[in-house]
Amino acid sequence: MLDRPRQEPGLRHGSARDPRPGADGLGRVTESGSPASDTGIMTRIHTTAGAAVAVIAGQRVELLDRARVYACGITPYDVTHLGHAATFVWIDALSRVLRFAGVQPEVCRNVTDVDDVLDAAARRAGAAYDEFAAIQQFQFDRDMAALGVRSPEHEPRAHRYVEQVIRLASGLLDAGVAYHRHGSVYFRGQGVASRVGLDRAEALRLSGEFGGRPNDPAKDDPVDVAVWQATEPGHPAWESPWGPGRPGWHAECAAMAMSVFGPAVDVHAGGADLKFPHHAYHAAMAEAFTGVRPYARAWFHSGVVTIGGAKMAKSAGNLVLLDDLLAKHPAGAVRLMILDRPWAQNWDYRPALLEVAATRLENLYQAAARNVPNDPAAVDAMRRLLADDLNVPAALDLAIEAGGAAARTLARVLGLS
Repeated sequence: MLDRPRQEPGLRHGSARDPRPGADGLGRVTESGSPASDTGIMTRIHTTAGAAVAVIAGQRVELLDRARVYACGITPYDVTHLGHAATFVWIDALSRVLRFAGVQPEVCRNVTDVDDVLDAAARRAGAAYDEFAAIQQFQFDRDMAALGVRSPEHEPRAHRYVEQVIRLASGLLDAGVAYHRHGSVYFRGQGVASRVGLDRAEALRLSGEFGGRPNDPAKDDPVDVAVWQATEPGHPAWESPWGPGRPGWHAECAAMAMSVFGPAVDVHAGGADLKFPHHAYHAAMAEAFTGVRPYARAWFHSGVVTIGGAKMAKSAGNLVLLDDLLAKHPAGAVRLMILDRPWAQNWDYRPALLEVAATRLENLYQAAARNVPNDPAAVDAMRRLLADDLNVPAALDLAIEAGGAAARTLARVLGLS
């Protein structure tokens, strides 16, 4: 279950042993420091007069006391797989590092429960779309809890934000960046692909892959996308000034994010495979509606998980389900397998990686149990490593070597305690 079929179902909940020696010995340490993230890079961070300052891709991002993090959430139409889990574990880790840095993360993780893929799955199950989505959402929440992913502060559901999408469509029409035709409202997409460095041919390919209907004859341009889709059989519909219909995918996220956070966010996070079209159109609609640019001060696109070089997908038959992993391995080992690498890097899953992660986790627990003098310098060095592009491997090496408070702190910050 995740945002969109390009990364389909996977992993789910299960039980696992807790191998930690004296798990209750993982202590508490005062939190302070600072965070950041970017198109893929958390760089230099320090504090000045109490404000956290991040230098991200050459730009400073200053945070007073909170960070608005929009986590591109799930389309609850199937079970959770490792690709889904990796995205949300990394977003959770980002949130924890921000908190470690002395900034309160405020996470908004949406639920896309108005969606063509979900509608099709609900029909196959013989259920109403909203009832089907609620059941799948429950399963996803259970999966995330099993992996230690904290609940977000905000969890808007698309079917409750239809009125906001209608207002967004009206505003885009008023701004001259959208047009109405045959009961649908289309956002003009020319120039959106160039925002993320894509040429037109690749943009059209991805648009078709993600259900963007580039061949829709009602469009002025194949790269235009529906803000409001005219009613069609087999889908839920709501009344609008243009007739009955439903929200478009990108418009749902834009409306939910702006409703919760206003015209901009500090960090927009999600899987790298959704960078285009979804994230690019989301940002373009928000900027066109509000006039505030940039929509996101930083982008956090986590790497895609593959199997034998092929992206994990239901259609490919190569899913690694979370339930299956957690039935045989501790949740901490699964979580560390995801985190013990550069967060923006695509990676290929192999069962041997879990054994490596289990060994690293055991080494961290043994280091945490060592009776060594507290070393504030080691904790500060670890904080700087985490602030520098979320360098978990280096922070883990340092924590294992230093032991004691440094190891206990890292276990807590990474959600491994």
